[in-house]
Amino acid sequence: MQVWNYAQPVRISFGAGKIKTLAQEVKQFGGRRGVLVTSPSFVRRGMAQQIVADSDGLLVDVYSQISPNPDVKECDACVEALQRAHADFVVALGGGSVLDCAKAAATFALSGEPSSKYLCGELPIPSAHLPLIAVPTTAGTGSEITCVAVLSDHERGVKAPLNSDGFYPALALVDSELTHSVPPHLTACTGFDVLCHATEAYWSLHHQPICDALAVHAARMVFENLQKAYDCPNDALARDRMAEASVIAGLAFTQPKTTSSHACSYALTRILDIPHGEACALTIDYFMRLNAQEGCERIHDFAHLLGYADAYALADAYAALKRATDVKSDLKAYHLTDEIVEALVEGSQHPNLRNNPIEITPQMLRTMYESMR
Repeated sequence: MQVWNYAQPVRISFGAGKIKTLAQEVKQFGGRRGVLVTSPSFVRRGMAQQIVADSDGLLVDVYSQISPNPDVKECDACVEALQRAHADFVVALGGGSVLDCAKAAATFALSGEPSSKYLCGELPIPSAHLPLIAVPTTAGTGSEITCVAVLSDHERGVKAPLNSDGFYPALALVDSELTHSVPPHLTACTGFDVLCHATEAYWSLHHQPICDALAVHAARMVFENLQKAYDCPNDALARDRMAEASVIAGLAFTQPKTTSSHACSYALTRILDIPHGEACALTIDYFMRLNAQEGCERIHDFAHLLGYADAYALADAYAALKRATDVKSDLKAYHLTDEIVEALVEGSQHPNLRNNPIEITPQMLRTMYESMR
């Protein structure tokens, strides 16, 4: 008999136009001095300035120097901005990189220690943190409702997730209208991140029934809407459904955690600079077939719930969706040397690999990467 627990402390406010309620939400929890953490593109487009102007004076500064794979130095600079502003809350507006950096900075701002010490495990992550409102602008990472923040230390060649209950945002303010400007390729990459979150949550060794139901719901919505959002970026309904799928998939994987495809994605992003969602998509159908071949029956159950004959038919559907949205299916363009293959094998042996339903050996990883070059 199964024994399981479920908890989700993040309040979610979902709907088109929800960004207009930001000041009202801040006032509800008594915030007085906040910093808007965002990406450079939102400053260039004037959106950051507009949000500050609409905040009734509650947002007093903007920090925007965050790259697609935020480095610990960027996180430290964000910490300094929060401390300089004497911030008592944070608003994070952006994709997963912005949300992750802001979540970590909202905690580290109260500790005074460099981010690198937490990423390398030298220090335990403190529980105290500034309250954070997460406003996602892509339908992808689910970072707005998770306790995970992924940071990099480029000097040491490290990219890894950090987990802390203090990283849970106080509020996820999900406004699908903010995703309409996301270009097609990024729409596809982030959409596949959603699909991988759902899939890996379902087959994770730590699966549980509430997360199972959420995973199925999210995966179904991706199959029904990602192609539409990719082909017609202004399809408001498809964008809305993908935003919903992203949140639901985030709820699905927070407790079971991700597995093999995400473990490999960190190495693929760090070594080959492949965007995170595309890196996850690259291996998801391979691992689906491998897990099924090695006796994982849950994957067949997942396929049946999505309307497919078995895991192999579902893997074919994933591969077809990648082709239809121009997401990478192999690594031929990278002309991988034996040395790079071995670096990918070593880098893919991430702790998340232990959540996979079957043991993934270095030779299995080697065979996979060899098949892609």
